[in-house]
Amino acid sequence: MVNIKVILPIVLTAMLLVTGCITGPDQNGPTPAPDPEVGKPAPDFQLKNLEGQFVSLSGFLGQPGLINFWATWCPPCRAEMPYLQQVYEEWSDKGLVMLAIDIQESASTVRQFMESNDLSLPILLDSQADVAQKYNITNIPTTFFIDKDGIIQQKVVGGFPSKAAIEEELRQIVP
Repeated sequence: MVNIKVILPIVLTAMLLVTGCITGPDQNGPTPAPDPEVGKPAPDFQLKNLEGQFVSLSGFLGQPGLINFWATWCPPCRAEMPYLQQVYEEWSDKGLVMLAIDIQESASTVRQFMESNDLSLPILLDSQADVAQKYNITNIPTTFFIDKDGIIQQKVVGGFPSKAAIEEELRQIVP
């Protein structure tokens, strides 16, 4: 006889790892903005980084970019962070701008996660989920690949299984 108490947690964990974590507005909350489309300009935003300085997407026009929406509580987000860190270290000198946007967590929570995992990639704090709503983020992690002209070239929902998977997408936007 199969023990449902043993099987159910395993199945739910596997589903989270494959599909990502669900986030977004409540059933009774505001209607999300139209989904940013591949081939269209990436919506501009301005958020604070972990040092409290404002960073805007438009400040990086002319450079290819990777924007990753995530949270520390999300298992697929946590799993792909080492790959994002490796890409950040190896591709920044090629002109890539990487912005990891944490959704609705405190700076101290994110800072602690970054320190305990030896991560240094640029983090922005979307404490009110305004930018996540602007980008119509309903599952995390979600990653946007933006060319040097500010045009979205690819949107990937779910965690990357390897550094190579991220690099495959980057080759479309980094010369």
